[in-house]
Amino acid sequence: MRKFTGNSYLAKKIHLSLLLAAEEMFAIEHYQTMHAITFAVKEINDDPKLLPNITLGFQVFDTCNTLRRAAQGTLIMLSGAQEIIPNYNFLSKAPLAGIKNLCSSHVKYVTAFLFQISYFSTNPVLSQRDLFPSFFRTIPSDEFQMRGLAQLVSHFGWSWVGLLASDNDYGQSGLHIVKEEIIKVGVCVAFAENILTGLPNRNAPYLAKIIKNSTAKAVVVISSDPDFVIVVEEMVRQNITGNIWVVSESLATSTLLSQRLFQFVLSGTIGFAIQSGQMPMFNQYLRNFDPSDYLHDPFIREFWEQVFSCNEELDAIFTEEEHRLPLNVYTAVYAIAWGLHSLLYCTPGTGSFYNGCRVNISSFRSWQLLPYIKNVNFKTKGGRQVFFDANGDIPAVYDIVNWRVGAKGTLKQVKIGSYDSSSPDGKTFKVDGAAITWTNGENQVPLSNCSPSCPLGFRKVTVPEKPLCCHECARCPQGQISNQTDALECHPCSWDTWPNLQQDRCLPRPTEFLSYGDPLSYSLAATAIFSSLVPLVILGVFINYKETPIVRANNYPVSCLLLFSLFLCFLCSLGFIGYPQPEKCLLRQVAFGMVFALCISCVLAKTITVVIAFNATKPGSRLRKWTGVKVPYFLILCCALIQLCICVIWLIFFQPFHELDTDTKPGIIIVNCNEGSSTAFWCMLGYLGLLATISFIVAFLARRLPDSFNEAKLITFSMLAFLSVWVSFIPAYLSARGMYTVAMEVFAILSSSWALVGCIFVPKCFIILFSPHINSREHFTIKPINKI
Repeated sequence: MRKFTGNSYLAKKIHLSLLLAAEEMFAIEHYQTMHAITFAVKEINDDPKLLPNITLGFQVFDTCNTLRRAAQGTLIMLSGAQEIIPNYNFLSKAPLAGIKNLCSSHVKYVTAFLFQISYFSTNPVLSQRDLFPSFFRTIPSDEFQMRGLAQLVSHFGWSWVGLLASDNDYGQSGLHIVKEEIIKVGVCVAFAENILTGLPNRNAPYLAKIIKNSTAKAVVVISSDPDFVIVVEEMVRQNITGNIWVVSESLATSTLLSQRLFQFVLSGTIGFAIQSGQMPMFNQYLRNFDPSDYLHDPFIREFWEQVFSCNEELDAIFTEEEHRLPLNVYTAVYAIAWGLHSLLYCTPGTGSFYNGCRVNISSFRSWQLLPYIKNVNFKTKGGRQVFFDANGDIPAVYDIVNWRVGAKGTLKQVKIGSYDSSSPDGKTFKVDGAAITWTNGENQVPLSNCSPSCPLGFRKVTVPEKPLCCHECARCPQGQISNQTDALECHPCSWDTWPNLQQDRCLPRPTEFLSYGDPLSYSLAATAIFSSLVPLVILGVFINYKETPIVRANNYPVSCLLLFSLFLCFLCSLGFIGYPQPEKCLLRQVAFGMVFALCISCVLAKTITVVIAFNATKPGSRLRKWTGVKVPYFLILCCALIQLCICVIWLIFFQPFHELDTDTKPGIIIVNCNEGSSTAFWCMLGYLGLLATISFIVAFLARRLPDSFNEAKLITFSMLAFLSVWVSFIPAYLSARGMYTVAMEVFAILSSSWALVGCIFVPKCFIILFSPHINSREHFTIKPINKI
């Protein structure tokens, strides 16, 4: 076991001991770390305000990273001599104040019963005070680091990652924590494999095959560089590139992995690194090494050999302004020094022991220093605030580094963010995404997902028997949108909006009604207006030729009323065209029902009048007294009153109202009139059908009238056409949607009105205007009856 001792002789002397785990070969970074203790001790001894008249000494033991050497070094420190004698201490003058311990995760248990401040032991178990009541450290617990790694994965949106860890204490405890934290933030684990440290090849061929075949591009690695470098070498041999490596602090600043050979595999790596900080004058201290000042240093010869070999890496170490591991050692030394200072200048009555501050600084035990170490709170010369929490841990602060290819092809680590568990603004995680260089020099964050991201307008659908991160993308249901990628749910639009074709935003719904601006609407309106003029023209003809036999024979007063009602029938169709105002909704169906009831009542009155007039000419007929004008008027009034009653009940109890229909046509607001009661509407329409049916039957039964008197035949054909229109209207009305429902009703009104005009009045007008010779009294003389 190599041992390095340094002493200074002033008033009183106190020893510190350092257990150092070095590599098999001389490593300049470990030698630099070791000399951080010598630098700190020298700085403290030269400080007149910190421990005045007290001299700190130190011993450094190389454990060679083995349990046996660690135990041997511990017993030598306790015995105070090269010969190990249990329960005996040769240190008669300079007490052992404490141990600063590198202690790999397995070495820490050997020295667990001693008062220690570790600068590199990160296992979370060491925070359990019931097991390790006298353990402190100047490096954060892995628990914080693993949480941070999970946050780092989540921050970049990687939902499908692999885990790679050494099969030792460090790797397995870290793997357990990071796996739990990754799952908590919604990330799925594609694979979790171990680097078998007991095998010479570390099982690298198998691991390389797993990484190569996996769809997970992001891989979290928790290992030491001597183990992981063998895996990386295998990946170089198999030319496996394009992975995103997320590494723990033991790899993040590795010089072993920074070789030019690994640039294509490891460029773009990000990871957590031990917090860096300034150590003023430390570089100058290293440059001023003189072998004559360190005669007991077994490493000084190897150090000088590397210095004079003009090693470029060595130059970089000597010129760097901030340090990581040396800063932790430096901080640990100062923590013990400030604890000793508090013990030395304890105010009587306020000490940690029953007898106050009565502790001899020359012969105290390390357990007596323990309460003062717990309460240290100081700031280093580089500005780092140091204190221990109840578990012996310092605040967890890490640097986040990114590996990029340097000018000479080697990999260099660049700080791109930080993780601070005690950040005053509550933002523990800070990353400058724009400063990151990814694989192959790209600046865009690479993807590592089991399934492709779902674009806008789609949502994620889980696949049975697969991890949650392996999903399918399904189009949002009708009427719903998703305005973010990888949406878990789609959101419905408001009632007056509808998704666009991409279903990523809601647009105002267009409204639909039978507008005058539509070709269909203004065609129907023009037809209605033109048609309404026809009954007026015929009425004018009838008034002008009212003394002629054909006009007089067709019940002139009732014919005029019928023509006027037909004029209103054509005009009432205009109430169905245009924006459905509430007033229009209230009156349009009622107006249609009333004017058509008046029209069909007139037709029925004309038919019955024809029958009465023909039968009244028979000798002894009792119908002579019914041949006046009172009977048809009475009949018209009674029929119209029944329809009026139906409409009044409808308006009182089931008022039609203005309605915005968003359900009938997806994406369109249909502005229409709700009839209030379908029963009332169909009762009104059914009554019109009843009147038309009675008129048709009466006219059909009057077919035995003389051939020269054909009014009954005309009424028969008109009612047949009328009924045909409205019977066809029923299925068309029920199957139509939106404005076409209204258009169907307008068309039925115009068609049925034209059926009456065309069948009843057009033939008469033709005779009056174009065949006046037929319009004579002799032509209308009753002739013998011909059977039809």
